[in-house]
Amino acid sequence: MAKSERDANGRGRRGNGAGGRDAAANASAGASAGRPRSEEAHQAILDATLALLAEVGFSALTVEGVAGRAGVGKATIYRRWPSKLPLVVEAFGGLPSFEDADLGSLAADLKAMLRAYLELFNKTPLAAVLPALASERAHDPALAELFDPVLRQRRSPLTRALERAVARGEVPADLDLDLAADLIVGPIAVRLFFTGRKVTTRMVDPMVDLALSGVARRN
Repeated sequence: MAKSERDANGRGRRGNGAGGRDAAANASAGASAGRPRSEEAHQAILDATLALLAEVGFSALTVEGVAGRAGVGKATIYRRWPSKLPLVVEAFGGLPSFEDADLGSLAADLKAMLRAYLELFNKTPLAAVLPALASERAHDPALAELFDPVLRQRRSPLTRALERAVARGEVPADLDLDLAADLIVGPIAVRLFFTGRKVTTRMVDPMVDLALSGVARRN
């Protein structure tokens, strides 16, 4: 049943790099103690969690619901995760993220990263799960404590690309890297959270070019 659920949900998820995997692993530290875990059941639980997050949101998601969707008992989930918080964060951490690209220029690096990311964005639950968790974290300190480090690690390739650009002299040495990263990917958040317009790869080139026209400007 677990396998058929995964096939029906059409996940095909790709990992999000070492940083995201480490953060997700930290979120569920100690979860694998006890009986040897079944990797098939483990993945079925993560897939069921993502499917339910996309359908009902974080607040309405329950361990019971995940267990039923994954075809496992609640005890199987609780042997791996003490509550739904680390379960949700680990499931989110397995979704596609930015992957580093070092092509010799900031524009080329960013366009390659963003294009690869957005090619997968609408093929996974990410487009539905990210808004659900982002809105919930604003008033759930426990979720924010686990979720925020994962978010930082998922966007770390953007920071590394900007650091390389500083070293090459493409952008000012005193550039605020976090703010620059916000500026570059901001249009994705605006479309996702406010306008309802689809996020596609067609927006990558103009998004990067417009952002860099400001980031690279010197006084």
